[in-house]
Amino acid sequence: MPPNQADTIYPCPFSKGYGIPTRQAWLLLKIFFIYRFISASLFVMLAFLRFGASSLGTYNAQLYQVTSLAYLAISLLSVPFIFRRWLGYTHLAQLFIFTDIVFITLLMHASGGVGSGVGGLLAISIAAGGLLVGGRCALLFAALASLAVLAEEIFALETHAFDLASLNYSGLLGITFFAIALISVILAQRVEQSASLARRHAQTIIRLEELNRYIIQHLQSGIMIVDAQQFIVLSNQSALRLLGIKQSPTHLADVSALLQQAFLLWNQSPEQDFAIIQLQNGEEIQVRFSLLMVGSERLHMLLFEDIGLYNQRLQQSKLASLGRLTASIAHEIRNPLSAISHAGQLLSESPELKPGDLRLTNIIQTHCQRVNNIIEDILKLSRRNPSQKQRISLDQWLPVFIQEQNLHAAEQSRIFELVFKQQGLNAYADPGHLKQILDNLCVNALKYGKPELGRIVIEADRIQDEPCVRVIDNGPGIDQEGLLHLFEPFFTTSRQGTGLGLYISRELAELNQAQLIYAKYQGKTCFTLSLANADNVVIEI
Repeated sequence: MPPNQADTIYPCPFSKGYGIPTRQAWLLLKIFFIYRFISASLFVMLAFLRFGASSLGTYNAQLYQVTSLAYLAISLLSVPFIFRRWLGYTHLAQLFIFTDIVFITLLMHASGGVGSGVGGLLAISIAAGGLLVGGRCALLFAALASLAVLAEEIFALETHAFDLASLNYSGLLGITFFAIALISVILAQRVEQSASLARRHAQTIIRLEELNRYIIQHLQSGIMIVDAQQFIVLSNQSALRLLGIKQSPTHLADVSALLQQAFLLWNQSPEQDFAIIQLQNGEEIQVRFSLLMVGSERLHMLLFEDIGLYNQRLQQSKLASLGRLTASIAHEIRNPLSAISHAGQLLSESPELKPGDLRLTNIIQTHCQRVNNIIEDILKLSRRNPSQKQRISLDQWLPVFIQEQNLHAAEQSRIFELVFKQQGLNAYADPGHLKQILDNLCVNALKYGKPELGRIVIEADRIQDEPCVRVIDNGPGIDQEGLLHLFEPFFTTSRQGTGLGLYISRELAELNQAQLIYAKYQGKTCFTLSLANADNVVIEI
């Protein structure tokens, strides 16, 4: 902990953990100044105005007068330093205690030594030092005060000024000083322990608050807290993003009139806690209302969710059910298909088979292989694992992918060309799914994209702050009728194709909150895969 902070003062250099609140410290110092001023004034008054019998200044009246006047003058001179804070608190507090030890010791000597009783005032100064400075510095003040009293008594003995008995009393006075200082040290240690525990608790609370704030701000679902008067208390970045606004509004009516209407309807009928709101830009979002009690305060929580994410979850559920069904059907088809293929192979090996019949067996084998490929694709679709999304640096991932594609297309060396229109692209997707999507697109480009007319270009770019990958070939493109059924299962323009490649690619893209579209790009055939931006990733719940 730093020795000086805006709200806490740490006056003792030997106990850096002992702190005093700034306001309290200056208040105590002003009170101690008033005590010093009154004491100095009384000493001066008793020096020049004799009120009956008094032992003050009996031994050395001149020393007593000079010391009391100097004590009063220093007290008066310290006024601007205290009330206008011309000097730091630590220096003023220590200066007050040191000057008290010096002046009270001189006044005690001028009044006849320890027996005069003036030395008892040092106990008040030591106690004040424990309050104003505290910590181990209180022991230092006690030691200095004891040494000052003993030095005064030794000087008096050497000059035969006082009785020997006063030396014993000075020793008891020193013990008193140390007892007071020891109590101050014990109290200071307890204060340090309490302050350390409070700091740890405060740091824990701050850390938890920061963690909660981070989690709330990075949730994929938008959260908005509204009070009873529909004023917005809290909203995270996802809520602003889903609502299409840049700055957090102050009132629910500022967000959307339809949202406010749905909120009022929910207040009247709490069972209707779900609504789909259409925004000004035409997009729809799902909102769910719930009551949030914070102590005695009644708040309302609005949970926003992207319709696309909602549809994605429904799609996952649908695909899971469909996958189990298709896997079961595929297994049932594979068994008789294997028997047909095996029988056709045995029949083709017969030496008595005529050429026309041999051609028929080749047709059987070809179509058996095609059906088997369809079954493999269906089983691959049904066995698809859940998306394991992670941050992917396209600057590093795409060159490796292109190198693999060129190796596989060995007869057409370096048929794939990688072009970066934007650098520093980071996608958030499953690497296996991304590779499968681009593998299907590259296979289609090799099959239909006329690679003999030029290289197939894999282009990395950014669209509306989202990374995208384009696969551009030299093919004739897809006609209008084909566009209507392009991503449907089993749609194909090839006799050898299964019609599942683009369907699987689109399903994998949706599973990773990506979008796969077909459109002409610079006059060429192009499939564009728009991916989620890893730099704007949010926590999924």
